[in-house]
Amino acid sequence: MKLSCAIIDDEPLAVELIESYVKKTPFLDLQGSYYGGVSAIESLKAHPVDLLFCDIQMPELSGMELSRMLPPQTRLIFTTAFDRYALEGFRVNAVDYLLKPISYPDFLTAANKALDWFEMKERSQQGAGTPTENMPQTIFVKTEYRLRQIELEKILYVEGLKDYVKIFVEDEPYPVVSLMSLKALEEQLPSNRFIRVHRSFIVQPSKIKIIERGRIVFGKEYIPVSENYRQAFYDFLASQSLMLKN
Repeated sequence: MKLSCAIIDDEPLAVELIESYVKKTPFLDLQGSYYGGVSAIESLKAHPVDLLFCDIQMPELSGMELSRMLPPQTRLIFTTAFDRYALEGFRVNAVDYLLKPISYPDFLTAANKALDWFEMKERSQQGAGTPTENMPQTIFVKTEYRLRQIELEKILYVEGLKDYVKIFVEDEPYPVVSLMSLKALEEQLPSNRFIRVHRSFIVQPSKIKIIERGRIVFGKEYIPVSENYRQAFYDFLASQSLMLKN
């Protein structure tokens, strides 16, 4: 997948630096660079990009103000010299937040996070367009020297622990333990029904009843939603149901 992108910063040297980073990142395709929000907004509305690298403190139109005017399909990575904007950046659904001076490794980490989000969104849309009757409804896993068939509908969540996984199933007091990696199991689970929320956890969102302080509650168990997966998780929830915002 290639992501179209644009850059907005009122400092020419900052624009040049991000341009150089974009050029050596194979999955990014630069569509334009701008030296202020006012000069960029009409162009970005007429020709939306997937990803926007945007400074926050700019004259006339700040990055925060501009973020609320962009087409909904455009994701943001804020670039700024001031860390006090971090919380507000995440409130406007920024993919990431880069502090100047920006190194290429930090830039690449943020760009990869955006790529993961778009790939997950694409898989979810593809899965949503697949007729349910043609999709597998169960999986077989090896446990205690035998194969166990598990209905997908009954899986609450999966925990990965080094070389094995624990599959937590509705109405069963103990998890099903299987010798396999979490990544291998994730590849078998339909992406329109299951989503990773942490490096060690995959959940089935349709089974979630409570999310409390950034953690998913299953009975007495609390599943953490890590920062790397948080935005994709909440976007998944929004695409599958009605979420009311305060």
